[in-house]
Amino acid sequence: MAFKIIAYGVEPYEEHLYTDLNKYGYQVTLVNDLLTADNGDLAEGHDGVLLFVNCLADRANLKKFNDYGIKYVFTRTAGFNHIDLQAAADFGMKVARVPAYSPNAIAELAVNLGTALSRSMVYTTGRTAKLNFAVTETMFSHEIRKSTVGIVGTGHIGCVEAELYKGLGAKLLGYDIFQSDFAKKLVEFKELDELLAESDIVSLHLPYFPGKNENFVGEEFISKMKDGAILVNTARGEIVDEAAVVKAIKSGKLAGFGADVLTDEARFFGKDFSNGEAFPDATIKELIELYPQVLITPHVAAMTDEAVSNMISTSYDNFNAVLTGGDLGRAEVQLPEPAAK
Repeated sequence: MAFKIIAYGVEPYEEHLYTDLNKYGYQVTLVNDLLTADNGDLAEGHDGVLLFVNCLADRANLKKFNDYGIKYVFTRTAGFNHIDLQAAADFGMKVARVPAYSPNAIAELAVNLGTALSRSMVYTTGRTAKLNFAVTETMFSHEIRKSTVGIVGTGHIGCVEAELYKGLGAKLLGYDIFQSDFAKKLVEFKELDELLAESDIVSLHLPYFPGKNENFVGEEFISKMKDGAILVNTARGEIVDEAAVVKAIKSGKLAGFGADVLTDEARFFGKDFSNGEAFPDATIKELIELYPQVLITPHVAAMTDEAVSNMISTSYDNFNAVLTGGDLGRAEVQLPEPAAK
């Protein structure tokens, strides 16, 4: 009998990939909605669950899966902060992820946001779209080849971004606790305060550790940045204090902010509030209203054909590894010790 997987958060335009890449013959149920508090029961009758970013894999849903006999809760993302790892350990589950699907996808969006803000591209095209071709001071900008880009977090994604900016002629600075030999070929490593003081664009590629680095980027961090700098976040929303960004944009300390992620974004990403429905976060709404100095995309950095295909195929490989006694390697998420009963 075929192994049954339920995949949450599958967009209609990517459904065909789940069939095209299904080389193991799994029986796959596709759910367009993310996993929420209301649709965990759809997993009944399945052997494994495949999640996406912002799925609610909390203790309640994991208990429900455990009651259904499900022991494999995998995510097709690199991050796994949407999964309650302690609960997974307590229920004896195995958790796996996709450690690298396409660093280019995220890095390209980070560069797009940084360069668009640097050249005031959205501001300018917004005016010409209204047939206003008058040139203003806002359109006066620096060339990237004369700019310094600071990359905070020089893993796979950060290094690809460095390569892209290097191709444009930028000076590259980096900050990371672990300084890989490969990264050293691309960036000049600096202490964080030095990087912030010297960089025209600061791009974040830090993992989010709940309870440890919330609001890593706050008023103190921003105060150390170069006046008129641009901040880009394609990592996780929780590492940035959006209220501090609002204050910095309004004061002119920051010239721009670009983000593909926001704090507790599952409240609004994937939903349409353009009909006047109340937005659930006043601070983030205020941030969005600073457009076009603030450019927000709804966590779509990985929405490329290459990245999505890699997410799915690697997830299938992960299921095959555990079913055949293979090694998950870097894909396996290390769980804490089960809580004492």
